[in-house]
Amino acid sequence: MKNFYIPAGQASYIGWGASSQLIVEINKINPHNILIVADPILVQLGVLDELLGEIKKGNYDFDLYTDIIPEPTLDTGKKLVAYSRKGKYSMIVGIGGGSCLDLTKLASVFTNNEGDIADYLNLTSVRKIKNKGVFTILIPTTSGTGSEVTDITVLALDQTKDVISHEYLKANLAIIDPKLTITVPPQVTAATGADAFTHAIEAYLSINANPVSDGLALQAIRLIGGSLSRAVKNGTDKDARIAMSYGSYIAGLAFHNAGVGAVHALAYPLGGQFHMAHGDSNAVMLPYVLGFISRSCQSRLKDILSVLEESSYDMPDELAARRCISKLAVLMKEIGIPDTLKSFNIPESAIQSLAHDAVQQKRLLSRCPVELDEDSIYTIYDAAFKGKITYGSN
Repeated sequence: MKNFYIPAGQASYIGWGASSQLIVEINKINPHNILIVADPILVQLGVLDELLGEIKKGNYDFDLYTDIIPEPTLDTGKKLVAYSRKGKYSMIVGIGGGSCLDLTKLASVFTNNEGDIADYLNLTSVRKIKNKGVFTILIPTTSGTGSEVTDITVLALDQTKDVISHEYLKANLAIIDPKLTITVPPQVTAATGADAFTHAIEAYLSINANPVSDGLALQAIRLIGGSLSRAVKNGTDKDARIAMSYGSYIAGLAFHNAGVGAVHALAYPLGGQFHMAHGDSNAVMLPYVLGFISRSCQSRLKDILSVLEESSYDMPDELAARRCISKLAVLMKEIGIPDTLKSFNIPESAIQSLAHDAVQQKRLLSRCPVELDEDSIYTIYDAAFKGKITYGSN
C-alpha cells in the first residue's frame, strides 16, 4: 500500500451535555470580544438561552449574528465576513447546522485575510489563504455535515455549488452535544442524516480511502444505519440522537481523510440550480450513482452491507453489492426522502445542464473509483429521473 496522509484533528468534547464545556473553554481563552454565529430558529426556540446566559454571567462582550440561511449563497458569506472584519473579534463561536458552521469558518479565516471570498473558490480561485483565522469553536445542532471537523466551507452559486478549502478553515475546538439535536424536526433530521450517511459511504468507496478512514467510515455507517430511521420517527429517542451525533462526527472525520466523490458532485448542481436541500440531493442520487459504479467496488459495497446486516458474509460480491444499494434506497425512502428527481419537480429538460455543471466538479469526481464523463453523468441523472437504477460501469 502507498503511504497516506492523515490530517491532524482538533480537540473535541463529545457527549450528552457536552455544550456545558463552552463557558469553560471561553474562560481559558478570556477573549476581549466574541462573535456568536447561530441559526435564527435556535434563538426563537430558546435553545441557546442557557449557553448565552453563561457567557453573560462571565461578563464577556459578545455579538449575536443570526442572518443565516440554509444552503448559504456567496452573498450570504460576504455579508458575514464584512461584519466579522468590522468587529475585530478575538473568538468566534458557531452554533447550528452545517450552513451555520460553514459560514462561521469563513468569518474566522477571512477576518484575518484580505480580499473578496469569491477569489478563493475552488473552481475559480486566484488567491490563496495566507493567515490563520480567529480562535473558533463549532457546536453542531444537527447530525449531518461534519463541518465541525473538516477544512472546507460550501457556498451556493447561481448554477451549482463550490467550496473554499484550506487547513486554516478547521476549527480550534468542536463540541458535539446530542442534547442540542432533540428539537430538530423529522424532515431536517432525515436530510442531514442522509448527508452524514453519504459522507461515510463515499469515504469508504473513495480511491483515497486508507485503513484509518475505513475504520471511521464503517463505524459511522454502523451508527447511522442503526439509528437514522429511529431518530426521524421519534426525535426524543435519546439513544438514537446520541448514535446519530457520534456517527455524523465520525463520518466527518472519515471524509476529511478520504474525501467524498460522485454522489456529492452530482448533488451540487441540484442545490445550485433548484435549491434542493443538500441532504435531499445526496439521498436521491446515492443509489443511482452507486448502481452505475458498483462493478468497480463490489467488495466494498459488500462490506457496507455486512455492517448493516450480518447475513451477507457468504453472499457473492455482485449480489451483495446490489442488495446493499437496494437497502440504502429503501432506507432513504423509509425516512421520507423521495426516490426520483421527478418527485422533486426537477424537469427532464434540466438533465443536460445538470450533467454539464456536475462534470466541472473535478475535485470530487477524481475520488470516484470510476472515471465519469459528461455522458456517464447524464445517464445517472436520467436514471434518477426515471427511478431505474442502472448497473453499468466497470
